Amino acid sequence: MSEGVIDSHCHLSDKVFAGDLEGTIARAHEAGVARIVAVGGGGPVEDSETSADIARSHDSIRATAGIHPHDAKNYTDETELRLQALLERAEVTAVGETGLDYHYEYSPRRVQRKALARHLALAVRYRKPVVIHCREAESDFVDVWDSEGPIESGGVMHCYTGGYKDACKAIDRGLLISFSGILTFRSSDDLRDTARRLPLDRLMVETDSPFLAPEPHRGKHNEPAFVIATARVLAEIHGVAYEEVARTTSANALATFFPARD
Repeated sequence: MSEGVIDSHCHLSDKVFAGDLEGTIARAHEAGVARIVAVGGGGPVEDSETSADIARSHDSIRATAGIHPHDAKNYTDETELRLQALLERAEVTAVGETGLDYHYEYSPRRVQRKALARHLALAVRYRKPVVIHCREAESDFVDVWDSEGPIESGGVMHCYTGGYKDACKAIDRGLLISFSGILTFRSSDDLRDTARRLPLDRLMVETDSPFLAPEPHRGKHNEPAFVIATARVLAEIHGVAYEEVARTTSANALATFFPARD
């Protein structure tokens, strides 16, 4: 696989891609996307199983396994057994996405916190990084992380939309910060300022596709090929060449999601 940027978070298991999965992957590679992380946790545990199967069939893809905080209310002992089975697979290299979402609160907050704690315990057990979703819950997230830690495998705060101070708290805990297409939105001046202040060697880029298509693709179903647009904006923010952003963010993603296989 040639060098290129890495889409560190997309939902290839989403039904949007079902009819054109191979075309989606091919377009990403043609655009300069070297590798893709097919994230679980976009719905029921079956989504994580589908992501793992996709990764097993593609050398340039790795998967994660978890339950989104929206679905924390459905997290059962049976769910955890299925996640454990996935985390035994070589192509599943991280736990999540998991976390806290107090904006929508589709699951009760205490239930979200309990599910997050169980995911962090899995990360410790399997020595794998964690993909974190955190929205309007930064203080509680830090409390749960610290109570379950140390999480030596680290991880990433995906689709980051918070402020500079909270990003620094995450970085201090061994987490990377990943920016999605939101970074390109005209209304995202504050987020771009946060990205500018953070060290480039702690950042990654992602699509979170099929959601959040970046400029100039707004209004379309997002797909991994579009991560290039976010990487270019991140380069502009930091005043460096696109190639430097691609190289640095990809190195972070490789170290996190693409460990050498035995």
